[in-house]
Amino acid sequence: MDMDLAIRTEKPTTPMAISSSEERAIFGKWDRSNRMSLMIIKRAIPEVFRGAVSEDITNAKEYLAEIEKRFAKSDKAETSTILKSLISMKYKGKGNIREYIMEMSNLASKLKALKLDLHEDLLVHLIPISLLVQFNHFKVSFNCQKETWSLNELISHCVQEEERLNQEKTESAHLASTSKDKGKKRKNVNAVGPSEKKQHKVGDLCFFCNKPGHMKKECAKYRAWREKKGLPELPKAK
Repeated sequence: MDMDLAIRTEKPTTPMAISSSEERAIFGKWDRSNRMSLMIIKRAIPEVFRGAVSEDITNAKEYLAEIEKRFAKSDKAETSTILKSLISMKYKGKGNIREYIMEMSNLASKLKALKLDLHEDLLVHLIPISLLVQFNHFKVSFNCQKETWSLNELISHCVQEEERLNQEKTESAHLASTSKDKGKKRKNVNAVGPSEKKQHKVGDLCFFCNKPGHMKKECAKYRAWREKKGLPELPKAK
């Protein structure tokens, strides 16, 4: 529909009596786009901004330029802010390390747009420095490498290292949980209640079958064994 034609192109020459039909058509198309763009812009921005721009400006492109002046920033101040954010970034260990590195790369791109071009090698060295102490083994490995990694290679290695650390953490938690359960079972086995202690007194234990509740001379298995051996029968308990 070419609704943004007036913003993308300069205003054509106003048609005169001697202008051709093609020139009139081009101007008419631009003029229609300009009026629609102005209407959309004024409806989209807050009233306080509309009041800050002169009503005499009837060109949509110039109208936007006037608004932009109200939000002009100092490139030096913005560069300092972004650079400070980039240098002070620290990986918290939450979320995805790939997204974290891409965020640092995005800040570097913003600095490049402000005419402060940070070489990729510098960014590759800044990223490991900002990682947690859990990545110390990875940092040592990185520093011992003779070749320089690209940003994409660093992202790949960091993702692998994070997955390895997460797996170790899961295994350690499982091992700790298993050891705790074994300790509880051992404690329960060793813990004997008052009634159990009473049953396991020497006088109430059978010295033949080692079962509580009766003595050796009352044990059916002991009597059967004596009978098998041809020993005299014991008197029955009263």
